[in-house]
Amino acid sequence: MLLPSLSWAQQVPVFAITPVESSIKFDVEASVAIKGTFDKWTATLTFTSGDVTSGTLDVEIQAATVDTGSSLKNGKLKSKDFFDVNNNPLITFKSTKLVQTGANTFEVDGNFTLRGVTRSEKLTLAVIGKGTGSGTINGTLYFDRKDYGMNSGIPFIKIANRVEVRVALTAKRVSGPPLVFKQ
Repeated sequence: MLLPSLSWAQQVPVFAITPVESSIKFDVEASVAIKGTFDKWTATLTFTSGDVTSGTLDVEIQAATVDTGSSLKNGKLKSKDFFDVNNNPLITFKSTKLVQTGANTFEVDGNFTLRGVTRSEKLTLAVIGKGTGSGTINGTLYFDRKDYGMNSGIPFIKIANRVEVRVALTAKRVSGPPLVFKQ
């Protein structure tokens, strides 16, 4: 009689992220709009217990799938001056600490790697659908492009150093118990 409850207690929530219903976008202030999406990426959300703060979020982006709607901008962003996709095909974020800051909000510290440079960055998240077993995780990460060796510009275009990355991840619990949030 005790064994089923013990095995339930040892299970952890398992979530699947649906890329078709999710997106990763970026925006840089510039004299000519520079914003777009990445078409190929994966994200995993894993937990070591039912406590929501035991979660880790890992994102892996195929840099060559950048899409600004302009082949000229895409080509420039893929070049050695920016993403350098031939030498650094992946952009990654691997969380190291998750802190619940409000009823539905979190700060996620993590190692962000771009162009082979890894730095600690912070992703702020808001969860929609808390406690339902499925929902959306919306987040924003800001970084300085020059910290990652993107020191070049584009002729006749003034580009800000600060880059905004927005994630909208649709996640669904596929097994295990519900997550426990702090009130």
